[in-house]
Amino acid sequence: MYSMREACEQCHLSYETLKYYCNVGLVPNVSRDEHNYRVFDDDDITWINSLTCLKKCGMSLKEIKAYIALCLEGESTIPERQVMLSNKRDALLLKQQEIQASIDFIDYKQQLYDDILNKKRPYHSSLIKKQ
Repeated sequence: MYSMREACEQCHLSYETLKYYCNVGLVPNVSRDEHNYRVFDDDDITWINSLTCLKKCGMSLKEIKAYIALCLEGESTIPERQVMLSNKRDALLLKQQEIQASIDFIDYKQQLYDDILNKKRPYHSSLIKKQ
């Protein structure tokens, strides 16, 4: 069993963040010790790490709560969970394409600037109007 602080260390979360997640129901079924302090087992740690991943994937707290509700219903909701994750994956792939296009643009501009500074091409700006 892990104390709150140990769980925070295991999951790389601040104490306040983990406490908030627990308070809003994002970490269901957390046990308490004889002093009424939260204690976490390995399954809790695994879930908290999954929760962190879902957050990084762009899931809102509302979406995560819906996902948790489905998980708590059991195996029969796996198809619904698959759809949720598939939709999130599609959104992430689109975002990845947008990020790659931005990186490609920056790479192009950096090469252009290198070429201009190395006198391989003349400088021209579409922002500066010729008089």
